[in-house]
Amino acid sequence: MKTLQVKSELREIDKVRKFMRRVLRGLELTEEDVYKVELSLVEMCTNIVRYAYPESRGNIYIRTWREDAKLYLELRDDGAAFDPRSVKKPSMREMLSGERMGGLGIFLARRLMDGFDYRREADQNVLTMSKKAAARKA
Repeated sequence: MKTLQVKSELREIDKVRKFMRRVLRGLELTEEDVYKVELSLVEMCTNIVRYAYPESRGNIYIRTWREDAKLYLELRDDGAAFDPRSVKKPSMREMLSGERMGGLGIFLARRLMDGFDYRREADQNVLTMSKKAAARKA
């Protein structure tokens, strides 16, 4: 199990990216899956930075572990309660016209990861994502 705590600031996203690259090194994931995991984590952390703490700054707690043939990522924050599963898929018309801002990162993460679950626990948002490990392509 690996853990990381960062401030909910955009400048901290690079630390998150580097942490995830270290975690993923040596795991039995295809390059495509490595990209999907990293993109999903960065998108979800960016959402926490932008929306979880509207009046202040807090922390993002990241925990990763391997169980059977799956990699798990857990993100926690102390911000406003928000279930990302409630966000509907944005339509192309909404995105191109600017009618709707946001939601694309959540939609991407839900599509790119094999598991995407949320719960509110002890006044924290807890998002758990998972990715099945597949053999690396030769």
